[in-house]
Amino acid sequence: MRVLLDTNAFLWFIMGSKKLSKKARHIIEDTENEKFISVASLWEMAIKYSLGKLKFSKPFELIIPQQIKVNGVDLLQIDLSHITYLSILPFHHRDPFDRLIISQSAVEKMPVVGSDTSFDNYQIQRLW
Repeated sequence: MRVLLDTNAFLWFIMGSKKLSKKARHIIEDTENEKFISVASLWEMAIKYSLGKLKFSKPFELIIPQQIKVNGVDLLQIDLSHITYLSILPFHHRDPFDRLIISQSAVEKMPVVGSDTSFDNYQIQRLW
């Protein structure tokens, strides 16, 4: 199964947080699954890190690439089809990073692994 990891799901996974559901952890740990993280999530994390709202045991530029590689996660680039879909996406959700993740999920036909119930207002599948 191909899945798109929401920013929080990825962070909770790499930090070993109990906030991550057992189902989500299993999906991420399953080596049969093809896991992606949006470049939008990396952008969001970089901003929060630079503002001091996100802390890691190592510098951002070391830990994020390491965790992506170690956990077999691929980057999902942002392309025109994602932006085009974003332009018609209803405003059930206001966060620009989440809106882009929702658009990517819809266009790529990948479920999102994430806890944000507002994603359920869109025509995408959310696994949690």
